[in-house]
Amino acid sequence: MSDATAGFKQLTRLDQARKRLEERLAPTDRTTTRRLEAVDGCVLATAIDARRDVPHYERAAMDGFAVRARDTFGASERSPAVLDRAETTNPRAGTWVHTGSELPAGADAVVMVERTKAIGEEIEIHEPVAEGANVAPVGEDVEAGTRLYEPGHRFRPSDLGLLKSVGVREIETYDPPTAGVIPTGEELVQHEPEAGETIETNGLTVSRYVERWGGEATYREVVTDDRAALRAAIERDLTKDIVVATGGSSVGERDLVPTIIDELGELLVHGVALEPGHPVGIGIVQDTPVLALPGYPVAAIVTAVQLLRPALKRIGRLPLDSQPATEARLDAKLPSEPGTRTFARVELNEEGDDSVAVPVRTGGAGVLSSVALADGWVVVPESSEGLPAGETVAVEHWEQLP
Repeated sequence: MSDATAGFKQLTRLDQARKRLEERLAPTDRTTTRRLEAVDGCVLATAIDARRDVPHYERAAMDGFAVRARDTFGASERSPAVLDRAETTNPRAGTWVHTGSELPAGADAVVMVERTKAIGEEIEIHEPVAEGANVAPVGEDVEAGTRLYEPGHRFRPSDLGLLKSVGVREIETYDPPTAGVIPTGEELVQHEPEAGETIETNGLTVSRYVERWGGEATYREVVTDDRAALRAAIERDLTKDIVVATGGSSVGERDLVPTIIDELGELLVHGVALEPGHPVGIGIVQDTPVLALPGYPVAAIVTAVQLLRPALKRIGRLPLDSQPATEARLDAKLPSEPGTRTFARVELNEEGDDSVAVPVRTGGAGVLSSVALADGWVVVPESSEGLPAGETVAVEHWEQLP
C-alpha cells in the first residue's frame, strides 16, 4: 500500500465498486406528460404510434405539370404530346404544380418542368411518364398506426420534427434523475478567500456535470465539518434520487461523511483502487444512494465521471454512451501503481498526421488546472505498472460525454 492510500483497510477495484452501486440502483418510475417542444433529451415512458399519414394527401414531388399519365404516352422531343394548360386536370390537359402541392383531381403523375415547354395556353410534353411518376403517395413517409418509438427512447431534435408531423403534441416521459450536491469542508467559502480559506469549486463542477448527464442538480450551500450538520444535510436530500457529498471522504479526523453514511444506512465501499480518487465512499441510506467524493478537485471529477455518471444514467433510464477518444502516441512514460487504475491527464499535439499525447500530470489530485486545461486522459489499467513512451494510447475526452 502506497503512502497515498495508507489508512484504508482495503481498496475495492473500480469495476467491483461500480457493480456494488449498480446493484442497489432502481430506474425511476416517475413520469410527466410534457409538451412536444420540451422533450428533447427526455426518455420516453410509453410507446408512440403515428396518428396520421405523412403525407396525408397525394403531393407533387417536384415542380412541373400534373397530368394523366395516359395523355403523355409516345411523347418525345421530336413528337411532343400537346396538352391544354388548365387550372384543373382534365383529359388532354395539365396543371402547374409546385413541389409539395396537392395533386389535382384527375391527375396521376407529374412531368418535370425541365421536360416541358409552355407555348401560350398549351404545354409540350417531351417525355412520357408512368402513372405515379413524381408523385408522393399518401403515407409515403409514415403510415398512420406505425410504431415510431418504444419506451426507453431518448428524444433528439429530429424526433420532435417527426412527432409533430404525425400529430403528436404531448408525450409521457420519465422524469430526469435528481441529485443533491453537498460541498463540505470548514475551509470552503463562496466569497473572496482570506488566508486559510478555499473557494468552493467541487460542488459547482459536479452539479453542472449532473445537468450535462441528464439529471437535475440542487447545488447546496457549503456544510462545515460538523457531524450534526453533515448528518442533517444528507438526511435533507434523501428525497433526491442520489446524494453527492464532495469532500470529507477520506480517513482523517475531519473526514466524517463515510462514517455518517454508515450510521444512517450502509456503507458499501470506502476506498477504490483508482488514481486520483481512491478516497471515495459509496453507501445506501433509506434506499437512496449516497456518494462521498474526494475533496481534491481532480479526484472529484474522476470519481464523478466513473461512478456518478453511470449511476445517473441507470436511475434516469438514459443510455450510457462510451467516451469519445483519440488515438495518439505517448510522448513520455506514464507511471502507475500495479493494482490501481490510473487516469493520467494529457494534452494533444499534432505532429504531421499523428496525434501526440503529452502527459500533464499523473498525480496532483488537487491541481484543478491540470484537468481543466487538459485535452483528455489516458487510462492505465490495474494490470500495468505504467505505459512506456511511444505507446499508442486512447485519449478519452471526458468533457464531451453527454
